[in-house]
Amino acid sequence: MLRPRSLLSSCLTRDLVGVVEPCYMLTTTAFQLLMLDHRGFGLSTTLTATTITHERNPSEQASHLAHFRAPSAVQDLEAIRLCLTADYADDEKKWSIIGQSYGGFVCLTYLSHYPQGLREAFTLGGLAPVTQRKPDEPVKRAMQRVLERNRKYYSKFPEDRDRVKNVVRHLQSKNGIDLATGGKLTAGRFLEMGIVFGFHGGFDQVHGIVLRMQNDLDLFGYLTRATLSTVAGMGSFDDHVVYALLHGACYCQGSAPEWAFDRLIQQFPQYRIDAGADEVPFTGEMVFKRAFEDYDELRSLAPVAELLENKQDWPELYDIEQLKRNEVPLYAATFVDDMYVDFGFAQETASLVKGCKHFITNALYHDAVRSKSDEVLKGLFALRDDTID
Repeated sequence: MLRPRSLLSSCLTRDLVGVVEPCYMLTTTAFQLLMLDHRGFGLSTTLTATTITHERNPSEQASHLAHFRAPSAVQDLEAIRLCLTADYADDEKKWSIIGQSYGGFVCLTYLSHYPQGLREAFTLGGLAPVTQRKPDEPVKRAMQRVLERNRKYYSKFPEDRDRVKNVVRHLQSKNGIDLATGGKLTAGRFLEMGIVFGFHGGFDQVHGIVLRMQNDLDLFGYLTRATLSTVAGMGSFDDHVVYALLHGACYCQGSAPEWAFDRLIQQFPQYRIDAGADEVPFTGEMVFKRAFEDYDELRSLAPVAELLENKQDWPELYDIEQLKRNEVPLYAATFVDDMYVDFGFAQETASLVKGCKHFITNALYHDAVRSKSDEVLKGLFALRDDTID
């Protein structure tokens, strides 16, 4: 049996889609790591367009999907903890949790509603904007950060200004290109590759694909299947439909997302897809309504997406008063240049949660737990093991 003091329950996720990070990064022998398959992922009844729509109407689908946010993940974790520790002494039933990105959001929900089950919590790039009840301000700040990342991208690869415009012009002239795997490569979907701009090596990854696309156009006048497959592989909505369906809702408390990304991008004329502009910006972690036309797996989910985007009665994610009187040690790693989780909101949350110790760095990006695991985990665990005062 696992002893609770050696138990680490993991909410390690890349984003709302619940992709579990590899566990090799935890080299400490102090913990035994348990990796969570969030509801709808892995072996936990995987959600796809077929499994969602099978014998359900859109209203029933929306009701079902409402149970896939952080509060449900926390309830699942508590059920697992209570099962594993059923025969333990009362003072040995608590465990530790660690969460990356959205996993950090889950940790804060856990601290809000079931703090009695926790010994300590660790977050990496996951201090959620707990004071926000709708996605509008987090989304606006994200759009501003992505524009800044675009400026840095084009500064590093200035020749890509013309290449990107050429690709956009080509895709617009074709009204998008049908993909062999289903769906359509539109100019908007092509520009979604900017989602990796917040990762270590993300600029180089996108540059390599842009260069390849321009090479195809120069040599053949069209995009080859191999190139199209590479670009299609950059979008994960077909395999992670919950990311598309609930991304806006993961910020909502008593409010509706109302297609926040489509609404708020109107405030940023820089994002207009204009091949005649000086630069055509890539987009980042944004889910636009057009995705439910561009991605084959999402097309049948457009009706339920509409219902979820207009759902007003999303339950509370965080208990602010509980977080203010928190007694569970919280150790948080935060990245100044995080493209996905706003540094300002992270600071606000760290100041709000009682007992939070904060490791802040501008030398690492959001995916540091995968790309620079030794560096970030050393800093994170030092918060617990080192003496400050």
